[in-house]
Amino acid sequence: MKDDETKGFDLARLLAERGAERYELHSRHLNHQLPRMLRTIGFDRVYERAEGAYFWDADGNDYLDMLAGFGVMGLGRHHPVVRKALHDVLDASLADLTRFDCQPLPGLLAERLLAHSPHLDRVFFGNSGTEAVETALKFARYATGRPRVLYCAHAFHGLTTGSLSVNGESGFRDGFAPLLPDTALPLGDLDALSRELRRGDVAALVVEPIQGKGVHAAPPGYLRAAQELLRRHRALLIADEVQTGLGRTGDFYAYQHEEGVEPDLVCVAKALSGGYVPVGATLGRDWIFKKVYSSMDRVLVHSASFGSNAQAMAAGLAVLAVMEEEDIVAGARRTGDLLRERLAALIDRYELLHEVRGRGLMIGIEFGRPSSLKLRSRWTMLQTARKGLFAQMVVVPLLRKHRILTQVSGDHMEVIKLIPPLVIGEPEVDRFVTAFTAVMDEAHNSGLMWDFGRTLVKQAVAHR
Repeated sequence: MKDDETKGFDLARLLAERGAERYELHSRHLNHQLPRMLRTIGFDRVYERAEGAYFWDADGNDYLDMLAGFGVMGLGRHHPVVRKALHDVLDASLADLTRFDCQPLPGLLAERLLAHSPHLDRVFFGNSGTEAVETALKFARYATGRPRVLYCAHAFHGLTTGSLSVNGESGFRDGFAPLLPDTALPLGDLDALSRELRRGDVAALVVEPIQGKGVHAAPPGYLRAAQELLRRHRALLIADEVQTGLGRTGDFYAYQHEEGVEPDLVCVAKALSGGYVPVGATLGRDWIFKKVYSSMDRVLVHSASFGSNAQAMAAGLAVLAVMEEEDIVAGARRTGDLLRERLAALIDRYELLHEVRGRGLMIGIEFGRPSSLKLRSRWTMLQTARKGLFAQMVVVPLLRKHRILTQVSGDHMEVIKLIPPLVIGEPEVDRFVTAFTAVMDEAHNSGLMWDFGRTLVKQAVAHR
């Protein structure tokens, strides 16, 4: 393309001229509560660039990212291999999305994904994690001829209407009924699962091997036992690996931590994108796909306009190549073990710190009621004002004082979830543990942090 063909649009100039308006533009045209929330907790920073596990502001200060865009940035930001793949696919000027041909990239990516789940046979590509779950729900209901899907309490599977039906958080569901037929079960409760299956109308159980909300892992043996119950009643097991998949937990898929577990449908997204192009994938057994796509009349019975687009497929192929070449999964396991061990060693030091749990680089830090009278009275005051406030009191100084980005694991929860890019190593572990120790020292030894908690409450009330 010639230079004079693009001179009407200059992205760099547009950002230079209007970039400073970012918060005002969001307030005026997008979700107006987002900038209000960011200003309330002091997260209204301006990041100029990013690479790997770090951001930089205009003054050149670096910020350690322990959030990874809620798990999207598995390889960190702007990995050179993924960047090159996207440049290459754009430069190739492929005849993409004709809708009536078979491009090679989707088949190649499906082949690479399925190599990590040899018991599965086919893939549907959509554009997000919630679409991957929607696909699994539709396929399970059609393949079994049954309407009801079981899910676990506190689950998060997405926010579109179908995936919202299996969302275990009432705050997301309120006001959006009626939803699909569903039933919530306690995670790990096999008796409850068996009881529901005996009703004969269950299509599937959808489960996160490790729940994102609170970072709760399925109890040992639960997935395999649930799988046996489901098969006995001709229902399907759906593993939602949107956040846990692609190495996050130290295995390629989190369900692989338990021997003998072979879900009928597996949902992935987030890290498969390389942080660039939205993509979701639903992997499944051959018979399920053949039942859904049973004839040429049904060839488009489930499809996505932007599914299998060349940019997303190229990004996904590059991500899998990097994971294999750089041994990302093993690295996540080693670094996660180190980080979890370093944090767990602090439990005896801080009475407010109750548990450190998780697997790989998906770690939950839970706080709880202290034993000493002085701290207990302050804790009770915060809990009365709003449950989950103490965790936010830790998150805010980690950013303000130590330039580390984290977030709480869910509303009204005293849990911080760490899901950093899988490329972090010992230096990042040292930086986080040092900062976290300093924040916890302040919480135990100084009234200033508790005063800050009261200030947060007042600000939140004022902004309602």
